[in-house]
This record gives sequence, structure tokens and C-alpha cells, in this order.
Amino acid sequence: MTSPLILRGLCKSYGGARVVDGLDLELEPGRCHGLLGPNGAGKTTTLRLALGLIGADAGTVDLLGYPMPEQAALARRKVGVVPQIDSLDPDFTVRENLLTYGRYFGMKGREIEARIPYLLEFSGLAGKADAPINNLSGGMKRRLTLARALVNDPDLIFLDEPTTGLDPQARHLIWQGLRRLIGQGKTLLLTTHFMDEAERLCDVISVLDQGRVIVRGSPRELIRQHIEPHVVEIFGDGLNEWKTCAISDPAAQRLSTLSSPAGGGGAGGEGFCRRCETAGETLFCYTDTPEIVVAELEAQPGLRYLHRPANLEDVFLKLTGRDLRD
Repeated sequence: MTSPLILRGLCKSYGGARVVDGLDLELEPGRCHGLLGPNGAGKTTTLRLALGLIGADAGTVDLLGYPMPEQAALARRKVGVVPQIDSLDPDFTVRENLLTYGRYFGMKGREIEARIPYLLEFSGLAGKADAPINNLSGGMKRRLTLARALVNDPDLIFLDEPTTGLDPQARHLIWQGLRRLIGQGKTLLLTTHFMDEAERLCDVISVLDQGRVIVRGSPRELIRQHIEPHVVEIFGDGLNEWKTCAISDPAAQRLSTLSSPAGGGGAGGEGFCRRCETAGETLFCYTDTPEIVVAELEAQPGLRYLHRPANLEDVFLKLTGRDLRD
């Protein structure tokens, strides 16, 4: 099957700063693709280029077989978009927002009306068809924005942080609906800062930094290839004293190379932690032998710890760093 979105050598600069830098991306149909990256990595610019909202300085965009931005209007007929910021019309009811949006795609009123019950059920808004927008909570508005993106029954759906502002119950409802869309053969392109969301939903993830894809693979592949299997988070009043002892005692050799407080740890040494990073008041110990770490910590009454499997957030922080991005 033909890829619904192909980006080749895509470049875009603003004010002399390269925001997207030779980016290549090709989506497989019928799968959920995650585009992850810190703030300023180029995610939103990439989405705008893919939708033909802006033109590239170099490279090509093929969206559903149409060159972009030259034939953006044709391509977007079968595309759904959930933007970061809701743009619902506050003067309309829920139903009127869906009807108005559907007409942008040339849909007839009765055709849109036939889809409204499904869209409201999908978004957990059944019974809210005649509610004014200003009477909805922030979470309801977010869910309506997602429902609106599906009004034209799109083949490809762009989801730019779709569950921001939702409570856990609503997030799970949306996740369930998105998995149904994937089961129906829809292709999803998801950007999110929730790593658990990407790990649950995405078949393939591309991590973007400084306008380039730095790694690509399934969540399991990325965790297996780029991070140690176990993480022990260590904190408590005795942490600094224990760290000093663990580093300075050559007989103990408890810890491998420790990072600076800002992150950026080193390769594993001879200690029971292959790699350690300090973030704030927490020491992250990445290890193959968590039972040895836990046994050591059980003998330290001034320390608290959390032992867990490595996850996609650990991979993300290792690849892009712990420093804040503006």
C-alpha cells in the first residue's frame, strides 16, 4: 500500500535558524506513528509543512498522493487534524460546530447529521449535542475537538498533543477510540509529551531533535536498544552521603560513572549501576542487576527508592537530555 505521508529532505528555517533540517519520514498505512521530541525540536513545524500550511525551503512533501503545498486543498479532504489549541466556535452548540466544520469538506447536512451520534459516542459526549460550547468543561472541549477532526471520515489523522488537559478517565476513553480507528485501517500521526501515551498507542516512533530524526523504531525496540532494562530511583535525606561513600570507596565500587546534576551520565563501569544520572534530588540508577541495588538500599535506612522497568521516557531523556528546552 502507498504511504499516506512521505517527507524527503525537508528543510525549514526561521530568521536564519534551521528548524527542520533534512528530515525524512514515511508513514506506513494503518498504523499509529509517534513524532516525539523536546520543545523546539521541530515537531509543530513538521506538521505544518506536512499539511501544506507553510512551504519548505527544500525537500518534498507527498500527502495522500498530492504534492504539498501545491495541492493542499485536495489532500486535506481526507485528513483530520487535532491542533494543540482548540478552535471551537463559542457561539455554536456542539452539533452546530460539527455541522459547520463538515461543510468545509463539502459534506451535506444530512451526511454530517448521520455521523454526529458516532462522533459524540466516540468522544464521550453523548447527550451533549445541543449544549453551548461555553457550558462545556475544558476536557469536554478537547474531546469535541477530536470528534470534529473525524467528521469527514479521514484516512490520515494528525494528532498534536490530543489529550492535553484531560483527566485519566477521559484519556483512557480517547486511547480506546484511537485504537479503534487504527483497527479500522486509519493512519495516525501523533505528537505528545506523555511518554506512556506514545508507548501505549504507537506502532512506530520517530524521536526528533534539532530538526532531524535521531532514532526510529517500535517502543519495545527503542527501550531494548537504548536503555538498561531496570531503573532504581533513589532519594532521601541520606542520598548525598551515600553517593559520596559509593564513589569514594574503591572496595565497594557501588556506582559506575555519575553524571553532573544537569544530566548526561557516562557509560557503565564496574559498579552495580551501569549508568547513573542525578536530576534534582533524585539519583537514577540504570542497571541489569536491580536485586543487588535493592539489597544495598535496604541496608540504608536514610534512603527511599522506587524500582521499575525502564520505559520510553527513560529512552527519551537519554537521547535528548534532561535540560529544559524553551
